[in-house]
Amino acid sequence: MNAPMKPNGYRNLAARYSDLTSDMLAPERTPLADAWLGLPMTFVAGATNAGGLLAVGQYTSHMSGIISAAADHAILGAMDLVLAGGGALIAFVLGAATSAVLVNWGRRHYAGREYSLPLTLEAVLLLAFGMLGFYTRQYSIALAMEVAVLCFIMGLQNATVTKLSGAKIRTTHMTGIVTDIGIELGKLFYSNHRRRRVPGAPLVMADREKLKLLSYFLGCFFFGGLVGAIGFNYVGFVFSVPLALLVFALAGPSALRILFR
Repeated sequence: MNAPMKPNGYRNLAARYSDLTSDMLAPERTPLADAWLGLPMTFVAGATNAGGLLAVGQYTSHMSGIISAAADHAILGAMDLVLAGGGALIAFVLGAATSAVLVNWGRRHYAGREYSLPLTLEAVLLLAFGMLGFYTRQYSIALAMEVAVLCFIMGLQNATVTKLSGAKIRTTHMTGIVTDIGIELGKLFYSNHRRRRVPGAPLVMADREKLKLLSYFLGCFFFGGLVGAIGFNYVGFVFSVPLALLVFALAGPSALRILFR
């Protein structure tokens, strides 16, 4: 029979977990840190985006569709929907701006842990989204607030991960990732035999590791969408709670170090 873990064992395990999450959010980036952070955050974005469609009736992660829909509604004279689209756009921009403020403030006061601040705020807002769901059926204004909160969250997360990874990772929308996958596939299947006609021309080589990682991100977003759709469909708004806990599991240790410093 295995002996119970000693208190020192728990402390060592907690310290290793805290160090791991700190490395994932460290300003000095490695491909492994990008992968460890990007995969769960892409899952959360996919779940929130797909689940948000069932919860509030629209996708909230990509502004292209929202702006295009606002233009269509303007031509059709549906000004209330134009205003709703404008509100979603403003919320997304404010989320990105808030991320920049928190990161730059944290860099001055808590260097090395600055990225935990916007992600902790995201976890709190996901919890708020779940609580607001109780009022959605009773007050129409609550639905508008739900959409704004989701768009704010998506802007916050996209700006944070983009800034953290040096624009190498996008987690809230797949357009850039799918484009990069297409580019790498094009290089992968490109024939270098014609290189002989141009002396000194470099070989066209695909970055297979990048292609693999991008494919993982795409798969995580799709899987997150499946889980989010099932969760929000059968559980409701409260399904945002486990998503919030996942984000806090990544950012919480660094945020708590700031709080109890």
